[in-house]
Amino acid sequence: MRRSTRTRTTKNQFSRRHFLCAGAAALGTALLPAYSAAAAQTSPRISTTDLSSLKLLQGAGCNVIAMHGDDGALMIDGGLHANADALLTAVRAATSNNRINTLINTHWHPEQTGANEAVGRDGGVIIAHEKTKMYLSNTVSSVTFEGRRAPLPEAARPNKTTRTDGSLMFAGQQIDYSYLPAAHTDGDLYIHFPGLNVLAVGNVVSGEEWPILDYVNGAWLGARVRAVERLADLVAPDTRVVPTNGRPITGRDIVRQRDIYQELFRTMIAYMNMGFGPEDAAAKNPLKKYEAEFGDASKFLYGAYRSMLIAYVPD
Repeated sequence: MRRSTRTRTTKNQFSRRHFLCAGAAALGTALLPAYSAAAAQTSPRISTTDLSSLKLLQGAGCNVIAMHGDDGALMIDGGLHANADALLTAVRAATSNNRINTLINTHWHPEQTGANEAVGRDGGVIIAHEKTKMYLSNTVSSVTFEGRRAPLPEAARPNKTTRTDGSLMFAGQQIDYSYLPAAHTDGDLYIHFPGLNVLAVGNVVSGEEWPILDYVNGAWLGARVRAVERLADLVAPDTRVVPTNGRPITGRDIVRQRDIYQELFRTMIAYMNMGFGPEDAAAKNPLKKYEAEFGDASKFLYGAYRSMLIAYVPD
């Protein structure tokens, strides 16, 4: 019997079975090299912006945070593989370090992991959630790229993993990282610099777009709501928040997005009770009033509603 969605308003609303729904879609699809989604680029333009003791580098495929260290730099995410050489050159220049000591992956998508191999082969520590390592060690598919992707080389895989939370001291700063289950992929971490009032959130939120839910790999809308609620409890109004793409935002933006996602979840529950399909939810477009700010929501809404249908199927 299908679980009722009419009266579930407690935390059970956000519980769901683990699922795997990519198999059928992947049948007959050629296996792609691990880095094939990286568009061929020559000398990408990478900009550098100061964030207190941190540097924000943009233009390599995702936002990258870098920090000077006594024994090499710290990086948060690594851009696309095609841009790794240019990015690492920019990081070295920005931090005055000649090597990368530590790289933290917020999740496993190609835009985050392109510098992994270079850092790993140079003896750097690569930190990620254990599920990120699992995805990078196996053939995978995703709603964010076409085809199936081969495992990364051994040197490119995380060599230090966490299941829940972790922390380290780097250049005199405490750095905390924590798991946001199923918020964008099924291996998302946020990274918090409490002494600098800076938070890196991967692709869980954005100031310019609707981050897609990778529902074929465990992400779903209820978990996105729960993740943004957690981030809203963590930030101060003036916290600088760095998403995967676009401009940095603030703690105030996180609180506002929490409210938007909570409202959307309630609306989606109502749509389920009316028997809607994903196309119906996208056509109704409950996010229309925000599109001038965050862009077209149709792809996100379609995937978000599909993720909820998967989440509420019987065990």
